[in-house]
Amino acid sequence: MHIEVSTDNSIKGSEAITAQITGLVQNDLAYLAEHITRIEVHLSDANADKSGPDDIKCVLEARLKGQQPMAVTDSASSLEQATRGAAGKMKSALESTLGKLTDRR
Repeated sequence: MHIEVSTDNSIKGSEAITAQITGLVQNDLAYLAEHITRIEVHLSDANADKSGPDDIKCVLEARLKGQQPMAVTDSASSLEQATRGAAGKMKSALESTLGKLTDRR
């Protein structure tokens, strides 16, 4: 499972942030890794220089083997919270999709 992290211009990306976000996503989705080829994490700040509640947005896009990509979004007041929220939503979406695929076989 390959994970790519990208940020918009208002979030200063660094190796530390990339490592932290990658670790969070890997921990939440590790047991599904055999089904996932790639995950893209897109982080953005809706209000840029202003602070406000839930202004950090995390979009996770997962590419499953042989399936169309799926995406989920979560907003929170910090990068970590937004990433954890999006990872939780992705976990549920993947479990549902993989469960349906298993039922068809």
